[in-house]
Amino acid sequence: MSGEEKAPVVERLSATDAPAIVSVFCDAFHDYSVMRHVVGDMGDSYDTLLEALIGFFVSARVFRNEPLIGIRDGSGGLSAAAILTPPGDREAPSELFELRERVWEELGTDARSRYENLGSVWQNFSVEEPDLHLNMIGVRGEFAGTGLGKTLMDFVHSMSVEDPESTGVTLTTETPGNVPFYQKFGYEIVGHIVVNDEVETWGFFRPDRI
Repeated sequence: MSGEEKAPVVERLSATDAPAIVSVFCDAFHDYSVMRHVVGDMGDSYDTLLEALIGFFVSARVFRNEPLIGIRDGSGGLSAAAILTPPGDREAPSELFELRERVWEELGTDARSRYENLGSVWQNFSVEEPDLHLNMIGVRGEFAGTGLGKTLMDFVHSMSVEDPESTGVTLTTETPGNVPFYQKFGYEIVGHIVVNDEVETWGFFRPDRI
């Protein structure tokens, strides 16, 4: 009917959407504990370094041809996005390793050390079953609370069910308030580690057939 709001539609995105995805994540994760922890207290340089770090995360998915999904607003811009890693091994091109080194040179050795330590922590949350991993999911602040996160999550779950190699979805969060949110979706806690006074992290797995 005329005048009714259209239900949000999740789209498969491409490499050309990468800058828009980075913009969404920079907005959504600007004050996220992990980003603040890894980048560190960089004053006026924080926004630039955050963009470099998140840009690397998104580029890694692009270089490996892994799924990028999002929801557009009324003007065609991205209001929400997610990046994922499907089950199975994918060879990374040399360009990705070169980009990684440039990014860590920009962020510094301390930031790299903090991130690699987190990576070691997250390894404790791995599951034996092949899974679809939700690397990042974010909604622009102006669209927070409008249900876009749930719409993306539902789409991710359908992607896993449709993938014959996946037995479910894994993810991590460093926000305590997200724990009951994911549990409502059927996620099970597979690990919880306090990294330091500023960061604690939870690992989750949602079996496809719950």
